[in-house]
Amino acid sequence: MKAATLEDVEKMTVTEVSDPPIGSRDVLLRVRAVGVCGTDLHLFRGQGNYNLDRQGHPIPLNVQPQILGHEFSGEIVETGREVKDLAPGELVLCDQGRNCRSWGREPLCAYCAAGDSHQCLYYGEHGITGLPGALAQYIAMPAVNCLKLPEDMDTELGALVEPLGCVLHAMDRLERAEARYRFGGPQPVQNVLICGAGPAGLLFLQYLREVKRFEGRVLISDLREKNLNLASRLGGIAINVKKQNLVEAVEELTLGERIQCLIESCGNPAIFEQVPALLSKQGNILLYGHGHKGKDIGIWGNVLFLEPTLVASVGASGGFDADERPSTYRRARDLVGSKTIQVLPFVTHRYNSLEDIHQAFEHDFQREDYIKGLLTMT
Repeated sequence: MKAATLEDVEKMTVTEVSDPPIGSRDVLLRVRAVGVCGTDLHLFRGQGNYNLDRQGHPIPLNVQPQILGHEFSGEIVETGREVKDLAPGELVLCDQGRNCRSWGREPLCAYCAAGDSHQCLYYGEHGITGLPGALAQYIAMPAVNCLKLPEDMDTELGALVEPLGCVLHAMDRLERAEARYRFGGPQPVQNVLICGAGPAGLLFLQYLREVKRFEGRVLISDLREKNLNLASRLGGIAINVKKQNLVEAVEELTLGERIQCLIESCGNPAIFEQVPALLSKQGNILLYGHGHKGKDIGIWGNVLFLEPTLVASVGASGGFDADERPSTYRRARDLVGSKTIQVLPFVTHRYNSLEDIHQAFEHDFQREDYIKGLLTMT
């Protein structure tokens, strides 16, 4: 089969690779749609490498190339002999993470048993930790990682469920935290700042407005006017940091109260230099963005002085439903399918073949009008 293989930093080539083997509990998918994610860009640029050896050291791409692509959906073309509830021809979306349920391990590790499958002791992630991703014609996945798409939900929407799953997981962690300020608590969050109006920031905004029914201020900052215009339409108060000083804008818009909940979804370390002037004392910081480069950890000194509640989040882990499938992805699928959360308005760039996908990493991510890329294959 053909795959877009990342052979080294900033070197992606479409090559012939071996078809994926199918285990007895697996299904073989013909890939139909793949979302292009900021994490993919970090891997492409060498700003992150999560494929680690036994000592925890990153394995260089020129030693072990990777096939990226962790937001995807596809059509089942073959099933393993133990798979009874999926059949060829069905369309599914996938949890790209392999956990105890995926491997068929019993008993579950402590993390999977507690509903934190993304921290599974035996975890591996397609497209990120070295397991082959979906920038290929085919991918083999555990059947329990696959959720059927409703009849009125196409594979494009299916591929865009994963980013929302990550946002749901992040908000679940934030809402479980023991914090001074809580949504709906005795000292309620009144002002939220989302740093970054990319796909994640726009999903956080919609979650707060459409799912939590949060009626307080939701400020969202970015330097891209297209993104901020969309954020305004989705119920956010836009701050263009090219035109406004972020600290001054927050001070004015919150009437001096500052922010009780800051969601960092931009991956820009410069924001941490501003946090001491943005965050209320003992406010919440949700660390969601990745790929921070260029700032010394010493900038955290004045942040920690505020005694914030720090919540870190990675991926879309969660518990399992009765059928052993991932509950977070099912929730995300249903929110997208019901149109409670809009995802297609983010898609600004489309690609029709593996041969085109390098354009996203080499050129389009840098464009002023870029928000989200989507590869569709027939």
